[in-house]
Amino acid sequence: MAEKTVSAGMYLLVYLALMVLLAATVGAAYLHLGNLTVVAAVGIAIVKATLIILYFMHIRVGSRNLWVFAVVGFLWLAILLTLGMTDYLSRGWVPAPTGWEPGK
Repeated sequence: MAEKTVSAGMYLLVYLALMVLLAATVGAAYLHLGNLTVVAAVGIAIVKATLIILYFMHIRVGSRNLWVFAVVGFLWLAILLTLGMTDYLSRGWVPAPTGWEPGK
């Protein structure tokens, strides 16, 4: 059975896509989109991470076992982020005492 590989041309296309996405990230940082700036940056980062995982970590041409472990890793990450955010969002915030000044 022949092993699946990724061609050099595909690596070049992925590299160029990553460079375009890098320019988009820098461009999004200079746009004043309000709260959407973070959403745009995270969206671009997810696309870049997906390209890196699929091509440079060889998940795309890997076996089914490799796919299973990659998916389980992301599910575990989602669980940890969810638990961390529920803890963070459920905390009560205590206001600063009167007369308090930062740095003193």
